[in-house]
Amino acid sequence: MEIMYNLAVVVLSAENLSKTLRDEPLFEDVTLALEEGEKTGIVGKNGTGKSTFLKCLASYIVPDEGTVSLKKGVVPVLLEQNVLYPEGTTLSGFLYQQKCREMEILNSYHSALQDNDVDKITVLSQTIEKDNLWDIERKYFAILTDLGENIAPDIPMETLSGGQQKKAAIARALSLSPEILLLDEPTNHLDIKSIEYLENWIRNTSSAVIIVTHDRHILNECTTTIWELDRKHFYRHPGSFSSYLERKAERLRMAEKREERLENILRRELEWLKRGPKARTGKDKGRKDRIYAMLEERNTPKENSTREFQSQERRLGKKILEVDSISKSYDGKILFSDFSFSFVKGQKIALIGDNGSGKSTLLDILSGHTAPDTGSVDKGQNTVFGYYDQLGRDLESPKTVLEYTEDIGDRVLLGDGEEVSASRFLELFGFPVSMQRTPIAMLSGGERRRLYLITRLVQNPNFLLFDEPTNDLDIETMERLEEYISSFPGCAVISSHDRTFLDMATDMTLSIENGKITLFPGNYSEWKEERDEREEEKKPIQEKTQKKPQREKKGLSFKEIKEKETLEKEIEKLEEFSQKLEASFITADETELGTLRERTMRYEETKKIIDEKTERWIELAEKEEK
Repeated sequence: MEIMYNLAVVVLSAENLSKTLRDEPLFEDVTLALEEGEKTGIVGKNGTGKSTFLKCLASYIVPDEGTVSLKKGVVPVLLEQNVLYPEGTTLSGFLYQQKCREMEILNSYHSALQDNDVDKITVLSQTIEKDNLWDIERKYFAILTDLGENIAPDIPMETLSGGQQKKAAIARALSLSPEILLLDEPTNHLDIKSIEYLENWIRNTSSAVIIVTHDRHILNECTTTIWELDRKHFYRHPGSFSSYLERKAERLRMAEKREERLENILRRELEWLKRGPKARTGKDKGRKDRIYAMLEERNTPKENSTREFQSQERRLGKKILEVDSISKSYDGKILFSDFSFSFVKGQKIALIGDNGSGKSTLLDILSGHTAPDTGSVDKGQNTVFGYYDQLGRDLESPKTVLEYTEDIGDRVLLGDGEEVSASRFLELFGFPVSMQRTPIAMLSGGERRRLYLITRLVQNPNFLLFDEPTNDLDIETMERLEEYISSFPGCAVISSHDRTFLDMATDMTLSIENGKITLFPGNYSEWKEERDEREEEKKPIQEKTQKKPQREKKGLSFKEIKEKETLEKEIEKLEEFSQKLEASFITADETELGTLRERTMRYEETKKIIDEKTERWIELAEKEEK
């Protein structure tokens, strides 16, 4: 239903968008709109087309059908999942490779300087001055500093770590202050401090943001709308990620009830079909067609039908893993020193620290892949590692999905004692037969990581070492992995930037800070709360007392004052429109406002919006009086 006024400004809209890759439709007939300042999260399984959809919105690729419309003068800025640049690009030069109007102007200006084109320089200088573009490079390096990086502008991009490159890409996107920002898995390769910086920026910016991420903390804290990509179609869910999960759970319950009804009907209809040709003589052909349609629907894979991760338990011995006074340095920098620890069965330990602090190095040492500079690592005779490392998880294999799995074993023994073929095993974990002959190089990043993760688990380990296991995994896979780790009887050490994942899967925390490894007896959120309390205690008394009046500040903020004024104007317009509709009810004939039925529906919708906005206005008015 359409109301004849428009209070929200639409900055981007997709109409009947469709895209097919490798003869497989990714999404079809997508019609969605993004409003000014709206924060939208996109969720869906790996390989369903989320990244492709963002590229269509940014005009990086052309959809097969449909159109993308933008508010006049607006060009979206896309932060791609992978950081791309030509060989030889410096950190400073990387800024000017962003596809956007601002960089086109600045690049044209630098070209004009080289050509000594005075007229062009004059015109472009005026545009740059008017749009305040001189400040972009300063903001770019300032954001990099805020993200914890102090890198020389002339450093080649290829010499930077994956985390540093990601921070450069984020700083480039944020420095442009775009009206629309499209983020594709922006938290990959970032440490938690950097993720919290990005989270605060999204929460406080006036820009409209569309984010594809598996980070449930960001989705719940920052987004106001969820777009779910499910079986080639998008579904819009207003509200936070938590609200979306509640509605999804209800939808699944309704689907289960419908499935039960379908089975009952189908059982009766199949009995009718089995009565033989004589009993069916003269029967309605449409009835048989409906039976076959129900059979096809029953055999269609259902949502959440993928099996949980599980592998057969392998017993641990009395000695599991003992670390005695180990230390490690690289290029003269001490990562950690004098660390001793004796692992006990059932421990689920989070490993945290800034990028470059030594988390991956510690996991390599624990697994035996790397030797410490000093100290010793003594592994128990029965200890078997399941190591999800940084190199193997990218699976640069020329083999197909099935060939790679069969190399591990033709038969797989699951945790419940069931033995299945490699092909059947892949089906259980989201790789249908139609995908099993696909070369691994053709899989999405998330699909490759899921395949590698699963093959680590079926080796029946009793000690898990996970280095950023959640990068590019979809939320459903992460939730099943959390359940697996929670019920895993052995030990686990997990390095991850995903705060929700750490809270759900671990109960102890090892932190690497300033060259030392310390143990905290609680999950990440408990560790952070305790750390924040320590930091608060260290602050001077004067600083604490100065902050108190800020917390106790009364009345409305500047933003709330503006919101209250806007609400007053909006309510006035809505009431005028409502009165106009009331006056039109004296006739049942169609008017310029539509048919009687359409007018009635608009009237009800308008009253509902008036009530909602009035309630918010009253809330602000009461706060103003305090």
